[in-house]
Amino acid sequence: MTSTSHRTRVNRVVTPAGFDIWHVEDYTVPLVSMEFALLGGASQDPAGRAGLASFLTGLLDEGAGSLKAEAFHEALEEKAIELSFGASRDRLTGSMRTLTEHADAAFDLLALAVREPRFDADAIERVRSQTISGLKRDETDPQSLTRDALNRLAFANHPYSFPTDGRIADVQAITREDLVAQHRRLFARDSLLIVSVGAISAEALAAGVDRVFGDLAAKAGLARIPDIDMQAAGHLEIIDLDVPQSTLYLALPGVSRRDPDFMASYLANHVLGGGAFTSRLWHEVRETRGLAYSVWSSLRWSAHTRLLMAGTATSNERVAESLRVMREEIARMGEAGPTAEELAKAKSYLTGSYALQFDTSRKIADHLLSLRVDGLPIDYLDQRNRDVEAVTLEQVRDAARRLFAGVEPLVVVTGRPQGLA
Repeated sequence: MTSTSHRTRVNRVVTPAGFDIWHVEDYTVPLVSMEFALLGGASQDPAGRAGLASFLTGLLDEGAGSLKAEAFHEALEEKAIELSFGASRDRLTGSMRTLTEHADAAFDLLALAVREPRFDADAIERVRSQTISGLKRDETDPQSLTRDALNRLAFANHPYSFPTDGRIADVQAITREDLVAQHRRLFARDSLLIVSVGAISAEALAAGVDRVFGDLAAKAGLARIPDIDMQAAGHLEIIDLDVPQSTLYLALPGVSRRDPDFMASYLANHVLGGGAFTSRLWHEVRETRGLAYSVWSSLRWSAHTRLLMAGTATSNERVAESLRVMREEIARMGEAGPTAEELAKAKSYLTGSYALQFDTSRKIADHLLSLRVDGLPIDYLDQRNRDVEAVTLEQVRDAARRLFAGVEPLVVVTGRPQGLA
């Protein structure tokens, strides 16, 4: 095992089996949090099986090895071990949280879940029923309808156009053979990223990780996913739903996390709508006109695309005015960018609040895993605030022009909005 220290508390631990772990060794409380990601998530769902990755992760703790679901859950509860799994567009994720004294048992149970899920028939039908119930609720949920329609329009004919949890017909068609085959394709060493935080030595962590993942296949069988730019710019989609308040989302092309202009774009977005109580959208939509309780914008990026999204929810008769004001503020930001005072306030907030993301071991592990997935360096925690401070006003204004000037948004509204055509 080798270990390389950096100026931060994050160390690189390489296990005897060759797994590379980012580890924060911290004995403040006797807890261990470990997070991992396997690259290749819902975007790898085969045609006609949308939701397969999410279905798969929902079954990993429903019995493994010789332990059926009830016995597996009892083993976790006996030692207060938390295991959870999930799927997003580009990755499967797993989390383990345990008291240090039960770390060996936690690693053993995680190893069973990762390597030997049972996929018992009763568990499959239980998870299928839960998933379909959730999808039926989404059919009348304004936010879910708006999000899914925006993805369908923005990413037409691309894996990103399908909901991560799938569609009812596809989920009904998933078989045990589909689950076994997808588990075999996605669980592999070459697509695995691991981080850990807590009261465990590098040696004990390395031994546990090798027990969990050491027998996985060398290479994942991932299909190639093409990059895609946002489609349907300038399109307005209205989804009719009999509710008194409409949900409004708009999307523009964004920037990728590795783009040289990312930090300048991040600051420009913070001034526009990323600052909860200080942004221009908040001031103009809520404070000045009282059009909505909340309004926001955010940069969002995936492995194969990037967006800038903004949204609000307001009464049906005020949707048109809300959209007009949001578009005006976007155009104004594209024309002139932020002021020097706005940029200084944004920098002060973003650098001062960064440490709040690290007040628990779980938050630290989550953030470190995101950094690894985004391909950022192990010393980024030290570097990040310096990157924020280094951005100049001219760079932010250039980024704002790139993001907001002369572009038409894709707009999706769910409800009974008045005055929109």
